[in-house]
Order: sequence, then structure tokens, then C-alpha cells
Amino acid sequence: MSDDSGNDGGIRRTSSDIVLPLFYGPAKKPTSDSDAANAPGSFPYTRGLYPEMYRRRLWTMRQYAGYADAEESNRRYHFLLAQGITGLSVAFDLPTQIGYDSDHALARGEVGKVGVAIDSIEDMRRLFDGIPMEEVTTSMTINSTAAILLSLYLVVAEEQGVAWERVGGTVQNDILKEYAARGTYVFPPQPSMALVTDIIEFCADRVPKWNPVSVSGYHMREAGSTAVQEVAFTLANGLAYVQAAIDRGLDIDSFAPRVSFFFNAHNHFLEEVAKFRAARQLWAQLVRERFAPKNPRSCWLRFHVQTAGSTLTAQQPDNNVVRVALQALAAICGGAQSLHTNSRDEALGLPTEDAAQLALRTQQVLALESGITDVADPLGGAYSIEALTAEIVARARRYIAEIETMGGAVAALERGFQQREIADAAYRAQISIESGDHQVVGINAHVDEKSPRVEVLSVSPAAESAQTERLRAFRDRRDAAAAAGARASLAAAARDARNLMPPILDCVRAELTVGEITDTLREIYGEHQETSFD
Repeated sequence: MSDDSGNDGGIRRTSSDIVLPLFYGPAKKPTSDSDAANAPGSFPYTRGLYPEMYRRRLWTMRQYAGYADAEESNRRYHFLLAQGITGLSVAFDLPTQIGYDSDHALARGEVGKVGVAIDSIEDMRRLFDGIPMEEVTTSMTINSTAAILLSLYLVVAEEQGVAWERVGGTVQNDILKEYAARGTYVFPPQPSMALVTDIIEFCADRVPKWNPVSVSGYHMREAGSTAVQEVAFTLANGLAYVQAAIDRGLDIDSFAPRVSFFFNAHNHFLEEVAKFRAARQLWAQLVRERFAPKNPRSCWLRFHVQTAGSTLTAQQPDNNVVRVALQALAAICGGAQSLHTNSRDEALGLPTEDAAQLALRTQQVLALESGITDVADPLGGAYSIEALTAEIVARARRYIAEIETMGGAVAALERGFQQREIADAAYRAQISIESGDHQVVGINAHVDEKSPRVEVLSVSPAAESAQTERLRAFRDRRDAAAAAGARASLAAAARDARNLMPPILDCVRAELTVGEITDTLREIYGEHQETSFD
């Protein structure tokens, strides 16, 4: 979350000098801070996690960024920090996400295209050059190779003189949604779940300010799920991770307060606001019912939101600014702790610097000019919002109960349940657009055949060759014997089913690459092969 930015929790007034209470309740007039039932900050947290919400502190403003190589991405991070972002969010390229070095045959043509290429500790040093890792929290959207990228990050922090106890941020580390919707998996589900749990266990002991998993509904929504499915499948995955950690022997209060979530903000404003409230309420209820934690924060659903990339259009791209503002407003009214706003040009390519700045300014205008941060849960009590919240909770509960009858999220995924439900929902949504039942401006409503001139960011092909040359030189000058020894120790730990974070950290220090570490585990675990479900 960001600095207070002047939000001192004091008296707030409208332009007409109407004093705004901290929150509104069901009475005809504003309730006092002391006599309202189900106030913000009270279980089950439907109205928000904190009593003062954004009066106390604004959400963390992040802009998901990364392309080409570490040096170019580092330049973008410095630019965004200068423009006022309060947290970094790293996009990795596809080879990094699935554990291939940039000089691998399968990486050809993909290096640096949809994110930054990170092959080694040298790349991570360059990525965070000049960025104070003690002061800035970093979110890393990485899953199959999460343990490796987290290890790289921690070693660079260590080199900066920052103790791990002071390092804050998030690693997505949500492998289950990869099988359901996104596809950047490497290993089969069981060893993948063990790796997720290794990170949770390690961070609970060594990196207490780090969020070791960000349970993500975002990608399932991008794949076509409904809002209800997004809540249900995300929370079902969250329950699976909590149970896996408990089965490992962890006390729930030692790790659950650091479990975080990641949701999509779509176009239906009322449903989206209700969705966020419903997810927070349902998670609190489920965790209390099933695990009986002693620490209230173990029941908290802290979440990051990204506006919906799938709603952006290449046609009339300026309209995307309006869509993003609407979606961001829904996230804020729903009580998000962190927010990324997409850029107007993302249906055409990677965000340009100007487009990324405008997306950030959208958050800043909402934060500083709209007045929406003056009141906690500003739409709470509205008939539509309360009814939709209750309906989403009820429908998501039914989905979760159905998943439980199959043996839980992993077993349901192995049967293709979530995959089929998402595919069916995506099909229905597409048919509704093609039939005209659902109207999209610029697509099937108010169509303009003129093609606007929009600057598109392109990654130079030279970036890939430069990256591979650096990688080969890096391998040539390292201590080959130390690298081989660390690799052998990692393989032994994997065969013995030990926590792999310590040996992966040793591999990083011995200058093994992301691909080499992943290949070591591939040899032991094998690779997951997608199954076709009828």
C-alpha cells in the first residue's frame, strides 16, 4: 500500500460544506462511527478490511511493466516511480515464465516480447539497479518458476544490504489457475503444489513481509469466466493452498495473514463492486469455518486489482481510457489494496510510455479529485449492491461446495471441471457479442470505420540477440564447478522431497540460470501435458 498522501483520517467535506462521516449505514441519516453494525474493519469485512479505509492510506498504485531486457525495463520503472507509482509490478517474458533461457530453441522470437527477459542473477541486478528494494514493494507475476525468481530477487536485496525481514512484495505463485486458464505451467500438479508450499513455508520463516502467494482470479476472468466463477474458483484454489500449508505442519496464523489475492475489474460496474465485497466476505467466513484461526488477519482477503485487458478494443482505442476509469472506480469502491490500470493501447501492443503515464494519472485523478476515498464502502447499503453481494456469495458457495465433492480444487482441475465451466462461459459471452445482445462500442455499436493513428511500442529484434550474447558470456565466466555442485544439491533435495527454496538460493548464488534450474527439476518431476476434456 502507498504512503498516506495527506490522508489523515480527519474531517472530510463536500464542495457544499457537507461533512462526510467515515461511512454510511442503513439509517436515513449518516450513522456515527460507533453505533453502526457491520462497520468497515469488522468481520466478515464485507465493507472493507480497515475502519478508515482510504482516509488512512491510499491503495498501492502499480503499473505492470517489463519488456525487452532488464536495462530497458529498469528505465521504465524509474520513469514510473518518478510519475508517482507507489509499487512496482514486473511482467516477465514467456521463456522466463516457463523456465527456458533466452538462447533456448523454444524461446526464439519470444525473448522480451510480452515482458522482461530474466535469465540470471546478472539480469536481476540490472533490473533493480538504483531501485531501493527496502522502500519499494515489488509484485512479480510469475508462477511455475516463482521459486527461482523470488530467489533471484532476495539475493539482489541481500547484495543491496537489505535484510530479508525488511523486503516487501508479492510473488504470484498460483499454479492452479495456470491449469485452469492460462497455461504457463511446467510441472505436473502435485510437484507444483509442493513448490507453492515450499515458498509459503520459507517466507513464513524467513521473509515475513512478503506475500508468498497471490491467488489469482484475474486470468480466469480474462479466459472468459463469469464474475461468480472468478470468485468461486479463486477462493477454492486459495483453500487448497491453505490446506496444503497446514498439511505441511504450518500453523494457519503463521502464514495466512500474508496470503493475498488478485482479481479482475470488468465492465459491469455494479456487479464488480459487489464481487469484491462478496469475495472478501466469503473468504473470511470460509477460513473461520474451516480453520478456526486465532489471528483475525488470517481471515482477511487482501487483494490487488487489474483492469480487464480482455475488454480493451483495437477499434477506437481512446474509448479504452473510459473503460479503464470505470473499472478502476469499481475496484476502489470495492476496497482494493492495490491497483493496476491498463493503458489505452494494450489491444495493439505493449504500453508506450505516454499511455502508461495516462493510465497512472487515471488512478491519481480518482484518488485525489473524485472524493470517493473520503468514505469507506461508499456504495454499501445501496439496494442493488447489497442484493448482488449476497447473490454472488450464495452462488460462489454452491460452486465451492461442488468442487469439494470432487475432492477439492486440484482434483476438480484434473477432471477438467473449472476448464469446462470457463470455456462454456466464454462461448456464451462471445455469442452474445456476435448476436448483438451485448453491445461493445466500436465493435457492434457506434462503429467507426476510420482507423486511428496510434503509436505502438515495438521491441527491437536486436534485444533478443543482445540478451543471448550476455547470457553466453555470463555462463563462460562463472565458476563451473560451483554451478555443477549447486545443481547436484538441488536435484538431491528434489528427490528427497525437501523444501527447495534453500538449494534454489544456492543455485542462484552459484550463478545457475533460470533455464538450468528449471531443467534440473524437469528431469525429476517431468512436464505436465494438457489433457483434452470432452
